[in-house]
Amino acid sequence: MKNDLSIYEKYADTWWSGETRWLRTLHKMAPARMMMIDPLVGDWVNKRVLDLGCGGGFLAEELSRRGAKVVGVDPSHGAIAAGVQHARLVGLEIDYVVGVGESIPLLDSSCDVVVCVDVLEHVADLPGVIAEVRRVLRHGGLFVFDTINRTWLAKFVIITLGERVLRLLPRGTHDSDLFIKPAELSEVLLQAGFQVGLMCGFGPSGIDRHLDFTFGPHPFKSIMYLGHARATS
Repeated sequence: MKNDLSIYEKYADTWWSGETRWLRTLHKMAPARMMMIDPLVGDWVNKRVLDLGCGGGFLAEELSRRGAKVVGVDPSHGAIAAGVQHARLVGLEIDYVVGVGESIPLLDSSCDVVVCVDVLEHVADLPGVIAEVRRVLRHGGLFVFDTINRTWLAKFVIITLGERVLRLLPRGTHDSDLFIKPAELSEVLLQAGFQVGLMCGFGPSGIDRHLDFTFGPHPFKSIMYLGHARATS
């Protein structure tokens, strides 16, 4: 099975425990992503931010600690429950909602920023999701994303090595046919009413004392890339 998203329900109870390796990896990606996203936004305080595909809240909590008013949306009931429970435990106010990117359960023009990571490479209707992101963003609002490039190198690193050899991810997590070339994503964004900004490489940058990968910027976009776009007309 490819693009198997049932893992988010299966492992929801261990989201914050650190015992599941692929969830530890996602957790360690959150601060690395924020180092790249923070300069795009500057001051997060009182900005209404949608974390689309939030899972159990790794990035949502980073955003909340910066003073943003965070709404986390994800189709996994189990992951949302894990996010609600952990936010309550650490004293953060995050509004978690079960929902999908093709029909975001928020009002038009209700967000200043939409952050969407580890998501676009899983959706069947990319234009539909991007159109929904544009709908919930106010004019001038910022869309920040990362995803996986559709290259032979990305397929080898993410699926062959990551899923089958090193077992860093459950087998079947990804479908390489859903990976997205930067030029393709740019075209979809333009058609939806975005001004597309720079995209840069993002991915593993080292290994920590637990033998888990650390992450950061990359000089090339052949595997993963992070970018942003501004909502216009």
